Amino acid sequence: MKRLFVLTLVACFSISTAFAIDPEEVLDDPVMEERAREISKGLRCIVCKNQSIDESDAMLAKDLRILVRERVAAGDTNEEVTDYVVDRYGEFVLLRPRLSPKNLVLWISPIFMLIIGAGLAVYFLRLQKQPEVKVAPLSADEKKEIDRLTGES
Repeated sequence: MKRLFVLTLVACFSISTAFAIDPEEVLDDPVMEERAREISKGLRCIVCKNQSIDESDAMLAKDLRILVRERVAAGDTNEEVTDYVVDRYGEFVLLRPRLSPKNLVLWISPIFMLIIGAGLAVYFLRLQKQPEVKVAPLSADEKKEIDRLTGES
């Protein structure tokens, strides 16, 4: 019974993304459809945020899929279609953001944070080291006491 429940859940989740694209959205030309699907896989659904518009069944994702297919059918290149969508919705719509001067800080900041973190770790580890304690040599009375306690002559 438990296995049947798990299999049903898996089937439901796999079917939900399979029906994201409506049959009426599909282009007649398989090459153009493949291009549109490839572009759609790189664009983020603004409603879902963690899914591409190719996987999402949100209404906005459907509108974006239709927009992508219209631009592909109009003869735009993949880059032109992506640029068109980015111009309308901003770079957030890209699942893989571009490296540009505007977002250079976002790309470089993890490296700086790693360097700063490593530097702080080294600094605090050095602070944790105990200072070296200098021990004065034993006096003659102390040596006699140690010999007496240990039973040595």
